[in-house]
Amino acid sequence: MTAHGTINWVQIGTDAPEDAKKFYGELFGWTYADDPHSPGYDLITTPGGAGPSGGLSDTKGEAPNHAVFFVVVSDVAAAAAEAERLGGKVVVPLTTTPDGLAFAHLVDPSGNHFGVYTPAG
Repeated sequence: MTAHGTINWVQIGTDAPEDAKKFYGELFGWTYADDPHSPGYDLITTPGGAGPSGGLSDTKGEAPNHAVFFVVVSDVAAAAAEAERLGGKVVVPLTTTPDGLAFAHLVDPSGNHFGVYTPAG
C-alpha cells in the first residue's frame, strides 16, 4: 500500500470535460480512458504512471467545477476525526464503495477542499 500521507489521486469535475482533457493532456501529457464502472468518468494516467492516478468527471453543470487532491490514509474515520480536532470540517462523511474503497471529503481551516482515502483491498 502507498504510505500514509501520500497525495495519490486527483479528482477533477468540470462542465466542459473535453476541454479539460485537452488542456491537461497538452499541458502534462495526461491520457484518459473510460472508467468501465462509472459512465461519464474518465480515468487519468500520467506519463510514466503504472495505472490511473486520477479521475475526471462531467458535472453537467450540476456541481461547481473543481479539482481536489486525495491523500492516502490508513484509517479514513480517524483522519476525519483528527481533521476536525485540528479545526477542519467533514463535508462528505466516510463512504465505502462496493469494492472496499473508503473515502471522505474534508475542508481545512482555510476552506480548502481535499479528500482522504484508503484503497480497496
